Amino acid sequence: MIDHADVIVVGAGLAGLVATYELTRAGRRVIVVDQENEANLGGQAFWSLGGLFLVDSPEQRRMGIKDSRELALADWLGSAGFDREREDRWPRRWAEAYVDFAAGAKRAYLHGLGLRLTPAVGWAERGGGTATGHGNSVPRFHLTWGTGPEVVRVFREPVLAAAERGLVDFRFRHRVDDLVVEDGAVTGVRGTLLAPDDAPRGVRSSREAAGEFELRAQAVVITSGGIGGDHERVRAHWPVDRLGPAPAEMITGVPAYVDGRMLDAAERAGASLVNRDRMWHYTEGIKNWDPVWPDHAIRIIPGPSSLWFDATGKRLPAPLFPGHDTLATLRHIGATGHHHTWFVLTRTIVEKEFALSGSEQNPDITGKDLKLALSRVKKGAPGPVQAFLDHGEDFVVRHDLRALVDGMNALTPDTPLDYADIEREVLARDREAANPYGKDLQLMSIRNARAYLPDKITRVVKPHRFLDPAHGPLIAVRLHILTRKSLGGLETDLDARALRPDGEVIPGLYAAGEAAGFGGGGVHGYNALEGTFLGGCIFSGRAAGRALAQRLA
Repeated sequence: MIDHADVIVVGAGLAGLVATYELTRAGRRVIVVDQENEANLGGQAFWSLGGLFLVDSPEQRRMGIKDSRELALADWLGSAGFDREREDRWPRRWAEAYVDFAAGAKRAYLHGLGLRLTPAVGWAERGGGTATGHGNSVPRFHLTWGTGPEVVRVFREPVLAAAERGLVDFRFRHRVDDLVVEDGAVTGVRGTLLAPDDAPRGVRSSREAAGEFELRAQAVVITSGGIGGDHERVRAHWPVDRLGPAPAEMITGVPAYVDGRMLDAAERAGASLVNRDRMWHYTEGIKNWDPVWPDHAIRIIPGPSSLWFDATGKRLPAPLFPGHDTLATLRHIGATGHHHTWFVLTRTIVEKEFALSGSEQNPDITGKDLKLALSRVKKGAPGPVQAFLDHGEDFVVRHDLRALVDGMNALTPDTPLDYADIEREVLARDREAANPYGKDLQLMSIRNARAYLPDKITRVVKPHRFLDPAHGPLIAVRLHILTRKSLGGLETDLDARALRPDGEVIPGLYAAGEAAGFGGGGVHGYNALEGTFLGGCIFSGRAAGRALAQRLA
């Protein structure tokens, strides 16, 4: 056990591991403190799909994608919509630096650590329908071969090796309650020793106190994540002016330990918290039939073909199609006064277009099983998707439309759907599908997606009539709002140094990852382009570790 450390890292998630990795490369001694047990090393990143935002990569070029730093930055700024003179000063600079990283050193940095990518590049957040607004102009979502656990592994292993050399000391079940501040500088942490708990990864753990602790170092790095596990905290910061009233019902896309406690501790120590009303929550959440944490939600990562209805049976307006504009869709749903929506689709669509977010929902890619991964192109739904069709409480499968609507109404009797409304929209969609052109913007988007060869082969079905029995049975999926990411957080400069509200640096305090809004207190602005959360943890953790390695005595 280390008696004296150069740096204390609070949070053993991805950003904390990256910062620790960089510090130990420079021979610095680090104590890593986390309120959970050792099973949770790697934090939320372990559960992720492992998508990474890269620009003008070899994978893109092999797919014929013409991308550039200039196009990516235009997309980022158009999506971010930075409009706050003070609070967006550092986020804007972080955004420019991050796009430079994604277009430059990022791939080589990760490749050198042993990380590999699948060859097909995904097209996430296709946008709101204008070239200057939100969305990715081209596919940029690079899927890690090994998903989130592999992203964690390439940093965990060298950090564990550094621990063997005596450079790292992990203090699990240590909950930090306050920062130690002396003469205006942060010099340590103090908090509660939690009783031992051998709960599996992600499972809610005990908060029984078993003592107290205090640790000192030259600097503290906060990498403790956001607030998505605490619904009341999410509601407290919900931007009513932009997204309407906070949902009375939500399901949870992160473990319960994502509670935001360290943000409060940092604020008490004088740190500036900015852009807390900016959030990233998904609209395609389904209840996990085999949950790990309370209200455990899975996000459907949909292709573009499902018909999307609100709770009353009205089709969502263009361009609020699956996979296009997350927050615009969230805003529209909030305006309906209801908390759920519906996908209506066919068996053909679910087999090819439904992917489920999360490492545990993609055992082929997580397990690096090439044979199993290649089976995705065969007929039939992937195993995890079929499990939800069989067991998921939000799924309705029927052989005719009237029976489908009856099944939907059985799930939501308080908001019954009118069969005639659903039938009218489905028939209209079927008429438009008969020609290779038409006036339905969703079908135009589908055809645009199929112009990209990987989507055509693996992700997007050929337009077809929903009521053609050859493509049945019909499927409906009840969708919920799923909490996920905080886009604001601790304000930091480009060296990840935490700032006071007056813009001055707090000596000894750094922040990275979601706790810092993935850089600067909100590098994404109002919207994320996907594949940017893991990358933001890596980039900001790297910045903190490298800056401290150079600056410490």
